[in-house]
Amino acid sequence: MDLHGTPGSRLGRPPAEEKLVELGIRLITYDRAGYGWSDRQPGRRVVDCVGDVAAIADALGLDQFAATGGSGGGPHVLAVAARLGDRVTRAQCVVGVAPYGLDDLDFFAGMDPENVKEFGWALEGEERLVAELPREAAELQARVAQDPSKILEGFDLPEADLAVLGDPRIQAVIREETADMFAHGVWGWIDDDLAFTWPWGFELSEINVPVEVRFGADDVLVPAAHGHWLAANVPGATAVVTSGAGHMSSPEEAIEHLRRMAFGD
Repeated sequence: MDLHGTPGSRLGRPPAEEKLVELGIRLITYDRAGYGWSDRQPGRRVVDCVGDVAAIADALGLDQFAATGGSGGGPHVLAVAARLGDRVTRAQCVVGVAPYGLDDLDFFAGMDPENVKEFGWALEGEERLVAELPREAAELQARVAQDPSKILEGFDLPEADLAVLGDPRIQAVIREETADMFAHGVWGWIDDDLAFTWPWGFELSEINVPVEVRFGADDVLVPAAHGHWLAANVPGATAVVTSGAGHMSSPEEAIEHLRRMAFGD
C-alpha cells in the first residue's frame, strides 16, 4: 500500500504501470483524508490514518501487505508500521519528514525557504493556513496546467530533482494527480501541515517490523537530517542515503523501491 505525500492524491504513482504488472506487484493507493474524493477528518493526527488503511486492507481481503509512503506520507507509513505490525510485512519511509520540536534535530536546517514559510503558517494555526493555502493550491494547479515541470517553481531544487521533473512520464502523472487532489478543497493539505507540527499520536518505539528509511543527500524539501534522525530512532531501521539525489525518484527508481518492498530483497 502506498500513502501519498503532501499535497497529493491516489493518482500519484510510478508512470510505468505495465512494469508493476510484469513484476506481479499489486499497488494500492488511496486519497488520504481531505484529499481528492476523501472526506476531511478535522483535527486528525498522523496516527489517524491507520484506521483507513486497515479498512481498505479488510475490504480487499488482505491479511498482510507491505507499506510505503513518501514525503508527507512518510510519517503516516510509520504509523501504519507501528499500529498494524501484525499485518505489515515491511515498510519504507521515503524522504519522510521527522517530528517537529525535537531537542536533537534542527527541523528547518537545510530546508528551502518556501517550505519553511509553509511550516511557519502551520505553527500559527489553522486560520492562517485557511487564508494561505487556497491561493497556493490555485497557483500550483495553474502552473501545472501550463507546464507540469514547474510544480515546484520557486524552490531551489538540485539538478537531480529538475531532471525527474523534466521526464515527460512524470509530467503526465503530475498533471493527472494535481487536477484531482483538491476536488473537495485544500483541507487535506491544511490538516497534514497541522498534524506534522503536533505529536503524531504514536511512538516510533512501537515499530517492530523491518523499515527502510530512504532519502536523498541533497533534498531541500525534507532535508537529509530528517532521514538521518528517523533512521537512528526507528527500531532496527535500515538507512539508504543516495548521494546527489534530492526529493524525487525517477520512474525506474520508484519501481525498484516497490519491487524491494513487495519481495523483500
